[in-house]
Amino acid sequence: MIRVLLADDQPLIRSGFRALLDAEPGIEVVAEAADGGEAVTLAARHLPDVALLDVRMPGVDGLEATRRIAADPALAAVHVVILTNYGFDEYVFDALRAGAAGFLVKDIRPEDFLHAVRVAARGDALLAPSITRKLIDRYVTQPPVPGAGLAELTNREREAVALVARGLSNDEIAARMVISPLTAKTHVNRAMTKLRARDRAQLVVFAFESGLARPGPQAGRPAPA
Repeated sequence: MIRVLLADDQPLIRSGFRALLDAEPGIEVVAEAADGGEAVTLAARHLPDVALLDVRMPGVDGLEATRRIAADPALAAVHVVILTNYGFDEYVFDALRAGAAGFLVKDIRPEDFLHAVRVAARGDALLAPSITRKLIDRYVTQPPVPGAGLAELTNREREAVALVARGLSNDEIAARMVISPLTAKTHVNRAMTKLRARDRAQLVVFAFESGLARPGPQAGRPAPA
């Protein structure tokens, strides 16, 4: 059973999402919050698999709530997904850097929304082609800044991270690197540990910031689903 926490300052929106989630087999909403501070408190109390946080809420917003959840080792298994009306903006980018697994626009189709919750619960990144394109555009105009953890990665781990940034699944990474899927998963997991990344979304951000990933013919593929 996938346990979900909902946080949005608009009760009507929360009730709509809740009705959709509660009607889906294998998913249950365990708590609702009207602001980010309450969301953090409820996340610690209920330990949901997925926390759906509106990016702009009064008081503590979704960005700050994401930071607080990501900073608490006890909440390491909580996958934060940002909800927004505005598409990809600076709030969303900062949330990805802070530890969010991805973001969803509120006008998403119901079936895509439910699929996204399942993807997030698995620990995969919610980075659709349009989002990856925005990340690429951001770094096309500025030189890469090598990350502090780049030197800690082996060559194979760097290669795996670059392929994660292109949206490849572990099986696809294995095929590209001519290794087993288990070895590919090991490379990705070790890179996440060394870079202190909560999930694949943070690996994508790191890859573009450090220059491991640059614009190319395959950029913009959806992340594993």
